[in-house]
This record gives sequence, C-alpha cells and structure tokens, in this order.
Amino acid sequence: MPKVPHLVQYQGSKRGLAPEIIRYFPNTINRLIEPFSGTCAVSILTALQQRANSFWLNDINQPLSNLMEMCVQNPLELSKQYEDIWQRQFQDAQNHIHYYYEIRDAFNDGSKDPAKMLFLLARVVKGAIRYNAQGIMNQSCDKRRYGTRPNIIKNNALAISSLLDGKTIFTSLDYKDVLQKAQPGDFIYMDPPYQGTSQKNLAKDSRYIQGIDFDEFIAELEKLNNRGIDFIVSYDGQTGDKVIGKCLPDTLGLTHLYLNAGVSTQATLNGQKAITYESLYLSKNIHL
Repeated sequence: MPKVPHLVQYQGSKRGLAPEIIRYFPNTINRLIEPFSGTCAVSILTALQQRANSFWLNDINQPLSNLMEMCVQNPLELSKQYEDIWQRQFQDAQNHIHYYYEIRDAFNDGSKDPAKMLFLLARVVKGAIRYNAQGIMNQSCDKRRYGTRPNIIKNNALAISSLLDGKTIFTSLDYKDVLQKAQPGDFIYMDPPYQGTSQKNLAKDSRYIQGIDFDEFIAELEKLNNRGIDFIVSYDGQTGDKVIGKCLPDTLGLTHLYLNAGVSTQATLNGQKAITYESLYLSKNIHL
C-alpha cells in the first residue's frame, strides 16, 4: 500500500489506529461522515483504500476545520504560506522561540489563519494544542525543534488533496446537527472528546476546544440506531488495570472491542509500563 500522508503531528489523531479501525468499515461506503474529524486520519486512509465515494468532515474547532479544508482544496497556497511563516523564524535565530509566541498571539488575536495554525501545530510541544477557559490557544513552544520542513508539508498536503479534493465537504457544526442531517446509507465514524478530558463547554485540561455531554451523546446514538444509520465510535478505554470513563450502555446494542494503542506515555513518565487499550464500539448492523 502507498504511504499514508498526514499533514502534521496532532495529539489525539487516530493515525496509528486507523488501519485497525477501518477494518470494520464496509468495503464500499456511499458517504463517510466524521463529526469529530480532527486532522482526518481515518478519512484519509479510507480514501487511500478507495472505500468511500464521498466525505463529510466536520469539526467544531473551526480553525482546524479551515486548515484541513485549505489543505484539500488549495494545498499549494497553504504550503507557500506555511513556508513563508516557517522561514521567517530564522531571520533572528536567537529569538526563534519568541517568534513562535508572536505567531500564536497573531492567531489568537483574530486572524485564525490556517497557515499560522499549521505552523503552531508543527512547533507545539508533542503536537498537543491546548486552550484556556476562553478558548485561546496557549500551548508552549517546543524549544528543541523548528517544526516540520516545508517540503514535507507540501508533499503531504498535495497527497491528501489528491485523495479528498472534489468529493469532500467541510463544516464546523455541533456534532448533533451533523448527525441529524445524516441519511440512511451514510456511514459515520466518531472520535469525540473523551471522558475525563473535557467539560461540556470548554476543557479544563484544554485538550479540546469543546467537550460533549455523555448523556446527550448516548441519546444521539440511540437516534441513529432508530433511523438505521450505521456508525463506529472510538471512546475512552483502559490503561493497564485502570478503566477510563464509563462504557457506553448495553441498551444501545453495540459491539465493544478494545484496540491496542501501545504503551501509555503518561505511565512511562510515572515510571510504570502499561498498555493503553482504546474502546471501539460498532453499531448493531456491523458484523465482525
């Protein structure tokens, strides 16, 4: 299989687990919908394997959605703008860290420019964007590196565009609005903010710009069941013996699987070694 392109590192991306996740997708999908699309790793792999005719990619984080839309629809312009921003950090090599914060301030002050967000993602610590209580990006700069080289960004952006351009729409809606507009025959993959990482409105630990309400989410899944729309959900799991979050209820009739996500980084930092398993829930018409 050709190499799977990815635009930039992004904590929480399903890039590593995507091959395992799409094993449970239908071989042919009319329209794949991702209400929590992030950097679109699952849809990119699905497109590479030619398993979906069209895509609806949505993320409530509008700057992130705009970034991926520009990547797909205008990859050369995105790459050029990124390269201009990336190169300017070397004009004063002693102050390249201060330059990062200048770009971050410009982004937060209202520009929400896709190329600026791409640069910030490329330079933040561990690819982990964080937001404060006002929804302002506040993650620190990785002082050890300058971010992804422009030629790599360009090549990946062009590859992603070749897979998704002309058959993808991008929105930044509440996930409930997306699910309401789904039609029988659509297939939905959901990777919502995990329990324990966010509140309903803004995340205290700030991994997500907006969280979801657990009970509301269950109600939305029940509606999909009643309408006969198939879906798969990635949601929490366990690390070692520690179960993270509440399982989705048996009343939904879902098949619950665990995917090996590798050694827990947090456990390693605490001097322990534990494997993280992420939960995958398959709606009742999906057969193993």
